[in-house]
Amino acid sequence: MQIETALSQGLRTTQGITRYDAACKSLLSEKIILAWIMKDCLDEFRDMDPREIAEKYIENVPLVQKAPVFQDEEIPPKIKGATTEDKRIQEGTITFDIKYYAAAPVADKTIRLIIDVEAQKNYHPGYPLIKRGVFNGSRMLSSQHGTEFVHSQYSKIIKVVSIWVCMEPPKRRQNSITQYSIQEKSLIGMAREKIKNYDLITVIMICLGSPGSVKINNVQKLLNVLLSPTTNQSEKRRVLQEDFQIPMTHQLERRLSDMESIGMGVYMDGMKKGERKGKKKGRREGKIEGRKEGRKEGKAEGRLEDIYSLMESLGWTAEQSMLALKVPEEEWPGYVKQLNSRKVLSTQ
Repeated sequence: MQIETALSQGLRTTQGITRYDAACKSLLSEKIILAWIMKDCLDEFRDMDPREIAEKYIENVPLVQKAPVFQDEEIPPKIKGATTEDKRIQEGTITFDIKYYAAAPVADKTIRLIIDVEAQKNYHPGYPLIKRGVFNGSRMLSSQHGTEFVHSQYSKIIKVVSIWVCMEPPKRRQNSITQYSIQEKSLIGMAREKIKNYDLITVIMICLGSPGSVKINNVQKLLNVLLSPTTNQSEKRRVLQEDFQIPMTHQLERRLSDMESIGMGVYMDGMKKGERKGKKKGRREGKIEGRKEGRKEGKAEGRLEDIYSLMESLGWTAEQSMLALKVPEEEWPGYVKQLNSRKVLSTQ
């Protein structure tokens, strides 16, 4: 029988995590899911029905940057003028998880938005996530030069939104949604600029958590259920249909199935890895404790022999011997008991 090595199991787990991340992105890229995120997080869509947002205001098919979930999974068609990869010779390359255009009805007219949705499992990747969110937004702004406008036509800049779905945030951030945007502040005088001229970048941090701990809004409930690796497909389907009136299309059904099969595999691998670590740690701690106990027993045995030696050679009592050896008084009863078991005291 071939035994799986830690390396091969680690590689399999890493591949599983990559496929699970891809499955998360595919599921989040469903227009109706994006519509719920937009409704609960963006002022432009606050009073709109999610189905209307999905059908009328999300343009074309959202682009998904992904590793393949399954080898034969199709790649969605590209949106004209949009790409998940932003490459600049002087600025380097960054890749967005889900990127798409949306139209928003504002003040009797329609404006366009460029929206980036990022699925983030690790809340502490070595830098503050909000800084990366601002960076992503800034790159979406600067990358419009040459596509949305040329030369000095800055009036054609499109507002950008970077939305972060944080699946495992620290406890202090759980069950929260926070918005960051450019605000006007008058330092001297009361001059006012039109909001549309500076409201060009917004970052949203959606931090999931335990649904039962505090009151959460619709999109948090939806995402908590959808992105859970342990909630089964039938429960996810029930929440989608009953709580959010989301019809189960063939594509959505398949993506839920992908999430469940890959997610449970990763979850079980993580459990096995945790068990192995626990056993290894237990053996290590057991050895350390064993050595400590061994030293204690050895020291105690040596003291007992010293007490016995003084009693034999000088004719002292056990108490006199322990006092001379500076044995702590709280340890006396233990030594007396052992001397009794040797029948030393009973013969004195």
